[in-house]
Order: sequence, then C-alpha cells, then structure tokens
Amino acid sequence: MAAVLLSALYADVVEPEQLAKGFTRLLESVDDLALDIPDAVDIVALFLARAVVDDILPPAFLSKSQKDYPEGSGGLRVLQICEKSYLMAPLHAEIVERRWGGSTRTTVAEVKKKIDELLNEYVESGDIAEACRCIWELNVPFFHHEVVKKALIIAMEKRNAEPLITSLLKESAGEGIITSSQISKGFARLSDILDDLVLDIPHAKEMLQSLTWKATEDGWLSASFAKSLSFEFSLPNSQEAQIFKQQATVIAQEYFLSDDIAEVVRSLEELAAPELHHIFVKKLILLAMDRKNREKEMASILISSLYFEAITIDQIAKGFTLLLDSAEDTALDIPDAANQMTLFLARTVVDDVLAPLYLREIDGQLKEGSLGAEIVHMALSILSARHAAERILRCWGGGSGWAIDDAKDKIIRLLEEFEAGGVLAEACQCIRELDMPFFHHEVVKKALTMAMEKQNDRLLNLLQECSNEGLITTNQTLKGFGRVMDNLDDLALDIPNAKEKFALYVQQAKSEGWLKASFVVGSAINMPYA
Repeated sequence: MAAVLLSALYADVVEPEQLAKGFTRLLESVDDLALDIPDAVDIVALFLARAVVDDILPPAFLSKSQKDYPEGSGGLRVLQICEKSYLMAPLHAEIVERRWGGSTRTTVAEVKKKIDELLNEYVESGDIAEACRCIWELNVPFFHHEVVKKALIIAMEKRNAEPLITSLLKESAGEGIITSSQISKGFARLSDILDDLVLDIPHAKEMLQSLTWKATEDGWLSASFAKSLSFEFSLPNSQEAQIFKQQATVIAQEYFLSDDIAEVVRSLEELAAPELHHIFVKKLILLAMDRKNREKEMASILISSLYFEAITIDQIAKGFTLLLDSAEDTALDIPDAANQMTLFLARTVVDDVLAPLYLREIDGQLKEGSLGAEIVHMALSILSARHAAERILRCWGGGSGWAIDDAKDKIIRLLEEFEAGGVLAEACQCIRELDMPFFHHEVVKKALTMAMEKQNDRLLNLLQECSNEGLITTNQTLKGFGRVMDNLDDLALDIPNAKEKFALYVQQAKSEGWLKASFVVGSAINMPYA
C-alpha cells in the first residue's frame, strides 16, 4: 500500500525532487533503522527498486547516489542490493511488483499491458474514438500518466505515428478523459528517464522538446509546466516563436536585396535561437516561392551555405517537414507550389545538404496520401533520373547553378592534379582563384573522399596548409568533415574501410590543430583511440 501511495502521489502532490530527497534521507538513516528493524537494508532496497519499476525514481538516482556513501555503510549496501539483486534480475519488474504479494501489484502489471495493447491497436487502426473509450474503460484515472508516457515513447520510436499520438492525447485532454495533472505527470516521468531513453532513441531529447512544444501550442499541456521540466527543455512560447518568425522574414527579405550570406549568418547568431532555425528555413523557401527564379536560386544557395556552419541538418529537415506538412494550404495561394517544393527538396540533395535517406525519414512523418508525401515521392523520382544533378542545378534558370556545377568540376581537377604529384602552392592558388569561400567545404569533402578512394593521405597535407594559411576557415573545415560523415554509409559501399579511414583522418586533423576538438564522430564509427 505504501508503494502504491507513493506512485499515486508522485508529481500530483509530491514533487519529484522531494521524493528523491525523501529516499536520500532514508538511505542516510539505514544504519540507525537497522538497530530496530534487522532487515532494514533489504526492505529499503526493495522500496527503492519498486520506485524505479514504478517510474517515480530514475535509474540514474542509484548510480549518482553511490558516490555519496562510504564503503561498508548501510546506504551503499542498499544501493548495491537494489541494483544487483533486484533490478538486474531477469523479469525484475514482475518480481519486484509481486514481492509483497496481493492483487494490487498484479493489477498494475495488467494495466500496463492493456495500455500497450490499446496504443498499438490505435496506431494500426487510427480509430481515435475507440482508443478514448478503451482509456476510459481502464477505470484507473490516477494511472493515466502511464498512458501519456507510453504514448510519447511510441511517438519517438515510430515517427510516422507522431500525428496520431498527439491527436489522441489532445482529444483525451479535451474530453476530460485524461486530466491536465496526469498529462503533466506523464511528461515529467518521461523527462526523468530521458538519459536512459537516449541510449535506444538517440534524438530523444530533441523529440521530447518538439512534442512538448506542440502540446503547449495546442493547449493540452501547461506552458508553465513545460518550462519547469529542466533548462534543456526551455521551450519557446508562441510569442517568442512569432517574434522569431517576423525577424526571419526581415532577414530573408534583406538577403534577397543584398545577396550577403555572411550577414545572414551574423543575424541568425544574434537571434541566439538555434532551436527555431527550422522556422527560418520554411520562411525563406515560402518567400522565394512567391518571387522570381533569381530569389529561388539565392534561397537554395543560402541553405547550402548555412548547413553545418549556422543551421544543423535536423533543423533543415524539420523546416522542410513543416513546409510539406502545410503544402495543401500553400497550394491555395501559390498554384505551382507542389512543383516548386519538389525542386527545392531535390536541390538540397544535389547540394549535399540532405542525404536521400532524410527524404525517406521526412516522408515517414507525413500523412500518407497527403500532398507533402506526394512531393517527397516526386523529388525522389526526379533524383533517380539520368543526369538529374545537372538538370536540378539549373532548375531556376542557370546562373549560380552553373557556377556551382563548374566549381565542383574545378575542385575535382585541382585535387586530381595535386594527388598525382602537383605542387602544394599551386593547389592553394587554384582554391583561392575559385573565389567561392562559402563553398570551400566542398574542397574538404572531395579531398577526404579522394584520399579514401586513392589511399593517398597526401591530400590531407593540402587541407592542413589551407587551414594554416587561413584559406579554408575552421567552419568550412567542420562543414566538410560533417558532410563526409553524413555520407559514410554510402561511401562504405564503394570503400569498405571508409569509416576506419575517416576516423583516422579526424584524429590526425585534431592532433595537427586544423580541426576543432569539439567535432564529434558519430557513434557508429569506432575511433582508433579511447
């Protein structure tokens, strides 16, 4: 009964910090308790394990607390017994829940199973009325936070299920089936286990931030509660997002007049809101779509230039997802919207901003049969055609598209000449004469790829010299390495040891000082050092 009561009070009455503080006090007094209750160590360990199983205490509490107690102390023994004897055992959740007997623990396990089943059935069928009825018939309003938590995890694991899940939670809140306190409690429980969740879902933090923002925007999660989750989840409220949208419009309009990419970078940095950069991407494309081909070409070049240096690939992909999600509405104002969006999307792939894999991820987040999904399919179809890259680069009428195409050819030729025994100073001069500093990431990318293909690390000497002379900036170097890392899976099909070679290049560049130590290699790549 005590364990069930703690679970019921959590978040609604007792704050998570107070619960953790209570267990800390209990651990500190275990040695005194043992004088009156001989098996106090085992009982407290079981209460602690039950709190973890019931999701009212994060597993990280155990590891963080162990350093606070000396060897041989009762508190340390409790933590060790809890972790090794209870939580590491097979089927530990069922064992812990039934340790004190009675039907209450069995009911909790059964309810959790029913919640899993109803959510999975809902994702398959999309029948929101039936799902709401099943939640109501569970007849456990104090346990609805589990529905919220499980639903959010499903939305993270299956990105195409996110619209269904948010619709269900919004409907349940609107109908009063799930109370606002239970919704807040579900979000709180999920944020408590986020560090563990990241191991299985790498982008869990960003996904929870996005889901929390949508929930506050739609009005079924308290904005004040969302901001209290932690500093990492300080979400932009609608007013801040609205202000950013207005500023993004001004930045894009000024860029179309000045053609000054560096000024755009400075302006975005001054706004200091990287979590809202997807709004800028969407706004930029919408403004360009309503203008001439010159502005459309400028928008494509700007997105390519901002990638990695100012805007992350996730924010660019999110911007396109939002753009495609509202494609039907855009088409009412711009009749040719579908065709233009298709070309913008295809152009980002040709410019090596988005990998084709990202298009399939975006497609998975869009409603099946929607105009947005159709646009993604059209973009993939265009990209699969013969000589697609050349045609897409000139889709807005040539101009800069020709210049970039020509620059890519020149970069390949100068690198091939240098690799074959060319002079270092001449290669640097050729790069300087390209007169495209915003495109130097392509030099880095092509040099690294050619070094892997031809097994000639001499090309790295060229990159080091360019960095030493200030010819290629630190940001352009980072951007080039980032683009190679994004394409490693494709490269590995032609170069089996591509991942190992890339890891060595990163290590060499860092040790020689021409790549920032902050550059992180993806987890799928094994670095040759600890």
